[in-house]
Amino acid sequence: MSENNCDFDLVIVGAGFAGMYMLHRARGLGLKAKVFEAGSGVGGTWYWNRYPGARCDVESMQYSYQFSPELEQEWEWSERYSPQPEILNYANHVADRFDLRADIQFDTSVERAIFDEGSSCWNLTTSDGETCSARYCVMATGCLSSTNLPDFEGLDSFKGDKYHTGQWPHEGVDFTGKRVAVIGTGSSAIQSIPHIAEQAEHLTVFQRTPNYTIPAHNRAMDQAYAAKVKAEYPAMRARAKTMPPGMDITPNMQPALEATAEERQAQYEAKWAEGGIPFMGAFGDLMLNDEANNTAAAFVRGKIRETVEDPAIAELLSPDNVIGCKRLCVDSDYYDTYNRPDVTLVDIANDPIERLTPDGLVVKGEAYEVDAIVFATGFDAMTGTLLRIDIRGLGGRTLKEKWEEGPKSYLGLSMAGFPNMFTVTGPGSPSVLTNMLPSIEQHVDWIADCLAYCQENGHKQINSSQQAEDDWVSHVSESADLSLRSTCSSWYVGANIPGKPRVFMPYLGGFPMYVERCNDIAANGYKGFALS
Repeated sequence: MSENNCDFDLVIVGAGFAGMYMLHRARGLGLKAKVFEAGSGVGGTWYWNRYPGARCDVESMQYSYQFSPELEQEWEWSERYSPQPEILNYANHVADRFDLRADIQFDTSVERAIFDEGSSCWNLTTSDGETCSARYCVMATGCLSSTNLPDFEGLDSFKGDKYHTGQWPHEGVDFTGKRVAVIGTGSSAIQSIPHIAEQAEHLTVFQRTPNYTIPAHNRAMDQAYAAKVKAEYPAMRARAKTMPPGMDITPNMQPALEATAEERQAQYEAKWAEGGIPFMGAFGDLMLNDEANNTAAAFVRGKIRETVEDPAIAELLSPDNVIGCKRLCVDSDYYDTYNRPDVTLVDIANDPIERLTPDGLVVKGEAYEVDAIVFATGFDAMTGTLLRIDIRGLGGRTLKEKWEEGPKSYLGLSMAGFPNMFTVTGPGSPSVLTNMLPSIEQHVDWIADCLAYCQENGHKQINSSQQAEDDWVSHVSESADLSLRSTCSSWYVGANIPGKPRVFMPYLGGFPMYVERCNDIAANGYKGFALS
């Protein structure tokens, strides 16, 4: 297909699971493609997030590619929930198996992407000053790839070691004999705190908002189970595609309030024993009815009180908001860690950290002296990485200007006014509310089919219409209003980033409904897109 006036048919930004698969599909279409990756290796999220205890919250047998039956059969997972090093090994195995590195340029970030209306090419500039052009640009930049470090007063004055969970040193960190502070109690903190506590001389956790977390009950992979899944992988994948989160789980559709108190207790106990995200499938109305949701929330608060010996600490660790409105955390021994004499919990909900000092932190006038600080302060989710790139579409309009009031896209795949550019699992798609790998594959397959369609029909340009985008943004917003997920301050709405517009970013209609809509649009000649 290669066009004379562009260096490449396709440039892909990012070599995580999305970028790698996009490259594989592009090659299959005979496209000349190149990937730029900021890191020194593949893996995306799993390349950067190497903090102790980092682990997937989707079971290993489901958190994997499905495009290659051979790959499904040959790869062996060692645990029920895969740890970060194993997922990174898997990503490297995929890169080697499909010889992907040949077209990936590492240690290179894209700083500018400007659409040239005359040539219908994207002109890109990278961090090393290199320039190139491409007919199409796919942003495989990830949903959780721009770390968020709050602007604490005195941040640079601290003399000890500073770490962010999302940019962990590759050689690891030894906290033996050190006084450590962890700021934050989101998913990364919940996974890392038990491990840091085992090493540190003393650990102090600074918590603004407690989170609900369900035990993973992680264990070595049951080989008989793995063999059974491999024997019927296509059937399991097909079942997963019928479920809103894109996972093969069996939810109980009975409303919580129609069950007796005894039945509810038994069901929650069973789900707690099973562990993980499927806990929210205990009843069918937990994300639709406040009263129903509170029965689940109260159960988890009861478990916290059972586990944490100090009643005052148990209360501080007990959330009082909707369970599931933030992505449920999955842990190993998190609440038990607060029974250790060498772990302190500091509540900063009403009295935030005042400043950092050369020796530690100050809260409410009290100084906490530490040797190391771990910032588990999350990410500028879903839009952060895209907005850090100077992206300019038709008429020179920047993406930053377009998204001033919050992200707007058509299907989370395309933005009106930015022709020939696609986003994988962008805002307005189910993405972070689902099993990410099937969502990534669905997006990449859709984009690849779209590129093939343009190729076959001689189209040089594809651009979503403003009307189609507006209608989709309204639909995403209306879907969010039907669920309790949009009722709390979370990174889903950008609440963790000062000044970020409050918009519920992922699509809440569920994976099957979303896929049906995408397929319908493609089947109708890419309805809502202008092709020229």
